[in-house]
Amino acid sequence: MSDEKNLNDDLNDMLGDAKEGAKKAADKAGKFAGEAKEKAKEFADEAKETASEFTDSAKETFASGENKKVLAGVLAILLGSLGIHKFILGYNKEGIILLVVTLVLGVITCGIGASIAGIIGLIEGIIYLTKSDEEFYNTYQVGKKPWF
Repeated sequence: MSDEKNLNDDLNDMLGDAKEGAKKAADKAGKFAGEAKEKAKEFADEAKETASEFTDSAKETFASGENKKVLAGVLAILLGSLGIHKFILGYNKEGIILLVVTLVLGVITCGIGASIAGIIGLIEGIIYLTKSDEEFYNTYQVGKKPWF
C-alpha cells in the first residue's frame, strides 16, 4: 500500500508540475499573443498611413492634370497616327501635321503616309512611357519638346 501511496503522491506531484507548466506556458502564450496583437496593430497603422500617402501622391499626379504621361503614352501607341497624343499635350500644330499626314498622304500614298505616322506615334508612346514622371513632365509639358 505504501508503494501505491508513493506512486499516487508521485503522480499527484507530476500532475501538479504539469498544471504549473501548462499555466506558465499559457501565460507566455498570452504574453506573446498580446505582443503579436500590438505588432499587428502597428503594422496596420503603418499600412494605412502608407496607403494614404500613396493616394495623396496619385491624386496630385493624375487628378490635377499636371502630368499626362500615361494618357499621352497610351494614346500615342493606340492612336498615334491621328496625333491625339499631341493634342493632349497641347501641341496643336504637331497634332494637325500628324492628322493631315495620315488622312491626306495616307490616301495619296495608299497608306504609306499613315503607316509612317503610326510608327512615329508608336515610338513616341514608348518614349513617353519609359521616361520617369518628372523627366516626362519637364521635357514635354514644361519644356514643350514637340517631337521625340
